[in-house]
Amino acid sequence: MNRNTKDIFPEFSELDITLNDLYEAMGYGEQTPDDDIRQFSEFILSQAAELIHPCFCFYPADGQLKDETLQLSSVTLDIGKIISRQLRGSERFIIFAATAGHQYEEWTKRLEEEGNLVALYMADSLGSIIAEKTADRMEAALEQMLLPEGLLHTNRFSPGYCGWHVSEQQRLFSLFPTPHPCDIHLTDSSLMLPIKSVSGIIGIGSKVRKLEYSCGLCTLESCYRRRIK
Repeated sequence: MNRNTKDIFPEFSELDITLNDLYEAMGYGEQTPDDDIRQFSEFILSQAAELIHPCFCFYPADGQLKDETLQLSSVTLDIGKIISRQLRGSERFIIFAATAGHQYEEWTKRLEEEGNLVALYMADSLGSIIAEKTADRMEAALEQMLLPEGLLHTNRFSPGYCGWHVSEQQRLFSLFPTPHPCDIHLTDSSLMLPIKSVSGIIGIGSKVRKLEYSCGLCTLESCYRRRIK
């Protein structure tokens, strides 16, 4: 695999975000919003398509899985038993980052300054979708890179989920070849800026599988994976 994977900026249209994605993120579930909300949602989505430039990157790393930890280079990640179980059989690992980008932050800041609370709520919901869909594009790019070698990959796992403490972001980011992948910065409390960003690890190998997320074993009720199951 190429070790020099750099920041990649997919077109917004490549994220395939639909109005139904936005409605679900806003809490409508299977209900249909009224005409005003539908029209405003269309406007928000079209505005985002013009303004936002998402980004992702990923890098391969050799590592060793031990019980509830993953050793990558000189860094030990305390990933916990849930993620460790899902990574079994991995021959190598991928560290990744994906973000809705700074343009998204600037856009929502303008909406807040304008006092447009409805638009701000929609944009906040949309930002989470953009970050996850950008990570989906990252996985698709990874799959294309793995295909010639006949390799597979596991699910992606992020600090803050499945028993992996969010403070581990600091250790994870130390593994990237640049301190700010996709221009994402970490605060002292391990918050990523832009906020609508995701990072984590993926296992790769000839015999690994992409399994269902083990939500039944996880105690984090706010996890986005619970909302999409």
